Amino acid sequence: MKSDFSLLLDERLDEVNENLRLIQKTNGLTFGTDAYLLAAFTRPMPSAFAVELGGGTGIVSLLLATTKKVQSVAAVEVQPAFSELIAKNAALNGLSDRVFPVCRDLREIGAKDFPKQPTLVVSNPPYLAKGSGKTNLAPEKEIARHECFGDIFDFCACAGRLLGSGGRFVTVWRSERLCDLYAALRENRLEPKRTIFVHADKCAPPCAVLTEAVKDASPGLRVLPPLFLYEKGTEKGGSRKMTPEAEQIYATCSFEETGI
Repeated sequence: MKSDFSLLLDERLDEVNENLRLIQKTNGLTFGTDAYLLAAFTRPMPSAFAVELGGGTGIVSLLLATTKKVQSVAAVEVQPAFSELIAKNAALNGLSDRVFPVCRDLREIGAKDFPKQPTLVVSNPPYLAKGSGKTNLAPEKEIARHECFGDIFDFCACAGRLLGSGGRFVTVWRSERLCDLYAALRENRLEPKRTIFVHADKCAPPCAVLTEAVKDASPGLRVLPPLFLYEKGTEKGGSRKMTPEAEQIYATCSFEETGI
């Protein structure tokens, strides 16, 4: 792992795990549970060329590379500052030969914009409709949270253009907007095949849903048992104890080891 780097005034350095460090923007969205679960839910395709739509800091792409789930990954990011940050994070972790940014609007790209056709597309798209929810003063956060540069249909349409038959699209989304996701997937010949609802604990409604869709697949959806992140209640000091299933997912960056 390389250490010859410098931080800008609006940047900070965080340790994700023993194998990965991440430079993040203080005004942008920071690495969170959604991104990690997305990388964990993505099944290994060791020889695959993948594309991430909405790269941000590059965390999902970096996790896929460090866990050897893919051979290489292009992180599409519309904001130039974050596209540069992806390149910086790849260099910091010695992954410049496997993770590279593409500074483009995903609504304007297709398979011909890449050196070869991807067999995997992943995305943690903005989950709030433009103009809804609380407006962020920082434009970086506004773009990351709201559909300023494309809605869920645009993300699914891009995945549909990039993938050939049998290619996979894996995404994390808000459960209350699940109908929008599934409508957009089918409109773009992406058939939902595997999904799991994520809950904070057994008493909480789902806070997210992870879905794997396959291009031109036949109908047939496998709904996995729900994932509960925390045990009910809080420990001394206000912290919450993770469930054994969540702990194993965080330890392995994989759902395969949990039996889910």
